[in-house]
Amino acid sequence: MPKMKNAERIVWLAAVTNQDVERVGGKNASLGELMGALKQAGIRVPDGFAITASAYREFVAANQLTPQIKSQLLAWEEGKQPLEATGKAIRQLLRRAAFSEALAGEIRQAYRDLGDRYGVSEVDVAVRSSATAEDLPDASFAGQQETFLNISGEDELLEACRKCFASLFTNRAISYRQEKGFDHMGVSLSVGIQKMVRSDKACAGVMFSIDTETGFPDAVLLTGAWGLGETVVQGSVTPDQFTVFKPLLENNALRPIIEKKKGTKAKKMIYATDGNKTTVTTINASGKEREAFVLSDEEILQLARWAVLIEQHYGCPMDMEWAKDGDTGELYIVQARPETVQSQRQSGLLKTYKLKASGTVLATGLSIGGAIAAGKVCRVLSAKDIDKVEAGSILVTEMTDPDWVPVMKKVAGIVTDYGGRTCHAAIVSRELGIPAVIGTGDASRVLKPGQEVTLSCAEGDQGYIYDGLLAFESADVDLSDIPETSTKIMLNIASPGVAFDWWQLPAEGIGLARMEFIINNLIKIHPMALINYDGLEDRDAWQTIRDMTHGYDDKRDYFVDKLSQGIGKIAASQYPHPVIVRLSDFKTNEYADLIGGRDFEPEEANPMLGFRGAARYYSDRYKAGFLLECQALKKVRENMGFNNVVIMVPFCRRLEEADKVLDILKEQGLERGQNGLEIYVMCEIPSNVLLADKFAERFDGFSIGSNDLTQLVLGVDRDSAALADLFDEQDEAVKIAIRHVIKEAHKAGRKVGICGQAPSDYPEFAQFLVKAGIDSISLNPDSVMQVKRRVAEQEAQK
Repeated sequence: MPKMKNAERIVWLAAVTNQDVERVGGKNASLGELMGALKQAGIRVPDGFAITASAYREFVAANQLTPQIKSQLLAWEEGKQPLEATGKAIRQLLRRAAFSEALAGEIRQAYRDLGDRYGVSEVDVAVRSSATAEDLPDASFAGQQETFLNISGEDELLEACRKCFASLFTNRAISYRQEKGFDHMGVSLSVGIQKMVRSDKACAGVMFSIDTETGFPDAVLLTGAWGLGETVVQGSVTPDQFTVFKPLLENNALRPIIEKKKGTKAKKMIYATDGNKTTVTTINASGKEREAFVLSDEEILQLARWAVLIEQHYGCPMDMEWAKDGDTGELYIVQARPETVQSQRQSGLLKTYKLKASGTVLATGLSIGGAIAAGKVCRVLSAKDIDKVEAGSILVTEMTDPDWVPVMKKVAGIVTDYGGRTCHAAIVSRELGIPAVIGTGDASRVLKPGQEVTLSCAEGDQGYIYDGLLAFESADVDLSDIPETSTKIMLNIASPGVAFDWWQLPAEGIGLARMEFIINNLIKIHPMALINYDGLEDRDAWQTIRDMTHGYDDKRDYFVDKLSQGIGKIAASQYPHPVIVRLSDFKTNEYADLIGGRDFEPEEANPMLGFRGAARYYSDRYKAGFLLECQALKKVRENMGFNNVVIMVPFCRRLEEADKVLDILKEQGLERGQNGLEIYVMCEIPSNVLLADKFAERFDGFSIGSNDLTQLVLGVDRDSAALADLFDEQDEAVKIAIRHVIKEAHKAGRKVGICGQAPSDYPEFAQFLVKAGIDSISLNPDSVMQVKRRVAEQEAQK
């Protein structure tokens, strides 16, 4: 390493640690920490050096700028001039100031030395601002200062450094410091000069070691797009998104990627030349690039493992930027800082929101923040018009940047056309506690100024913009003082999109995850339509399937991939507790509504008692579709590693049916008892009750479906409004059936749970179940705390 003349002006990143924030700022200190502490672990960080904070102070003093800067700030604080004029005046002072010969000489020499390390005369570098008050656990300062990419040549470098110094006084930085109580003159700026990773030839993005929306600690969230990573940070593209389950990454044989969402990635930022100067420009991505994921599965897993190592080293959830070099194919970490939203949330309290009415969906995107807001649309398409934003409105725009922060604070919700979960708009929305729907694609064209809308981020990972002001409610769930119960309290989870929302609840697994909900929400295509894609008679369905499954030569793989990821995400939310996944139980009319389904489903007079459940799995009409379900389950358990997944067979009418289904599962590598696999049966038909001892010989447990069981015991159509007063899950006949199956199951050493709605709705029914000896009660998430307390009271009386 070359010996520098004055270590206080210039310091190599590899020579600094997290203890040097006052010397080189948060960003540079973090990069140095990574280089020194985690290089041996294989984490790559581009080489570079920092211009120290003391060099910045020397620059300000040499140009006698302090009195002038203070004067401008005082004029703003006293209301004599607007923030915009203040920031502009201070930035001009800094950009017009001159480097001393000594400081300029040391910067030039360090730049030459960096070039020598890479074997080039003029190395291309990223020039990043690194303030001494940034990337703190309780104040992110995200996007407050500037970064300049693809800088080449000594003169360009000095100009970029001057611009970085000036960016300490962007309007947004001044405003943010004032709000957080930081002394403007007490904050200094270091500049990091780092070898550019040639991601303009590959891809780049952002990574969090925590789920950004729910705070679920066992997930790594990755986003990425083609070209330089600024498009992802800025939110000018909708990037690819990947989620990885952290606890299973230790086993290199497993691939716990539980979510892969392809973004549009319509643009990319690349290198360019402007006369004699190098610069960057944004161009359209090719059709092939838009249709491809930016990272392979192996690269996703490598970055996720790095995220875990970085989080372990820092001892807190982390926000990182990564880049892939298109020349070498190597991955790099180019920034790492503490995550500042979820890690700072109050523990012991879970705030929930719920719509009380339905409405017409106008736009959809990624949900940010989990809340609901309503108001009038304020559509702003240019930063020069942000002063038109009204307090309490729903801000609608194509994308935001840090200059928008002052107005973002006063709106009720935010909607953007572009961006992903890690873009500027998403990060700031979370920090401000404002719900946002990001990456809608067309909201700025669909939504009209002044239009009344409701923005909902309370329905999972998909966010919705509804027409009109819909009624909604919020509630605080107190997670403190949780009683212990012998009866296991589990969750009913409808879809993968909401799985992480409830990780803080005191549940001991998932008692019911409905496969048909995953198929309906994620896949949307009838499995037999995918299997028979080439011969589909419904050409509209054929074309829709073609577009949805682009990139899949074998359309069956689309079904297996999407279903396994959906199951995997649900399984991850409660790992290592058991997650009971019920095999598909669509009725024929419901299957017919899937894309391409009309060609494969018969019309039935009574679908509730028709071709459903176990009967489908061995039938020639559906067996091929069932085998895809088996492949997905096998992938979840063996490839991803979620051995906590329990399979449950629904609507199994006869013992012969049970044997046929178990034989097919065994043929597909899903044999009961192998690799710890348990297989349950739904208890929802009188034959399940009457022959409980025989079913217990074939299955590891029962899950009582109280809705269907009540329907069939009492002979009442559960969907009939005319007979609603006769449908009673607490009828004595139903209770006798439940007591009997619990008794017979326990005789055989089998477990019994219940996953119907009754325990949530009726306190006395939950008490009955406890008295009857039920092993577990699976509930809708919003009922967990009240029922758990009720069960604890009942157990205390036994």
